[in-house]
Amino acid sequence: MIDSGTNTLVLGISGASSSGKTTLSRLLRDIFPNTFILHEDDFFKEDKNLAFKHGLKDGDCAEALMIPEMAATLAYIKTHGSFPPDSASTEDLTAVSESESLVLASTIAALKAKVKQWTSETEAGKNLSLKICILDGFLLYAESMSAIHQYMDIKYFIQVSYGASKARREGRAPYVLKDGSVWTEPPGYFDKIVWPNYVEEHGWMFEDGDVDGRVKRDVVREKEIEVLNERTEGEMEATVKWAVECLIRNLTNLVAE
Repeated sequence: MIDSGTNTLVLGISGASSSGKTTLSRLLRDIFPNTFILHEDDFFKEDKNLAFKHGLKDGDCAEALMIPEMAATLAYIKTHGSFPPDSASTEDLTAVSESESLVLASTIAALKAKVKQWTSETEAGKNLSLKICILDGFLLYAESMSAIHQYMDIKYFIQVSYGASKARREGRAPYVLKDGSVWTEPPGYFDKIVWPNYVEEHGWMFEDGDVDGRVKRDVVREKEIEVLNERTEGEMEATVKWAVECLIRNLTNLVAE
């Protein structure tokens, strides 16, 4: 149930590196009205403040994030429905092209029409007065992020295999940091830092701790995390259709409460 003192719902979207979190977030922002994105990446500490692990700076862990600042921003958003005056998500202004998302324009148009019909013709859709803030992040539901858990009303998780995650991560363009500098991942970073950290923080969600295996359905149900039922390897056409169906259902249930 949404707290009576808020005018904004927070939807968490998480998953392994390069699982399609940001692309999905941007697509949902464009499909649903009154929706904006807060990116966890906006809360990374400065490069000089990152700790070393296996001889490499570790930017893929909870310790690399300014968690109190993230919690404070979410608290403000829940109350005011916008970013605090002194902050904004630098990644929230980019539209998603068909070539980038690999989702047909006709699919997006059909999903927009579906949502428009829901908001105009159903009782729940008509009564939805909340804004939606999508919290896009690689690390949201683990115990190390407990300070922000109270702010998330709906939680989605996208699975992707080690192979798909590594191929996409290592094929990405270098990161442009807040100060304008460019950071290129050093050789071995994925296998030494990214994937081991993902396993450590998310093993509790999977049978035998195998993040390439089956999700513990009872555990994610208890934590109220919705997981894409089929392994799509981040194939966005199927993923965005699933997410739209889930969000319409979740919003309908929340309005009913």
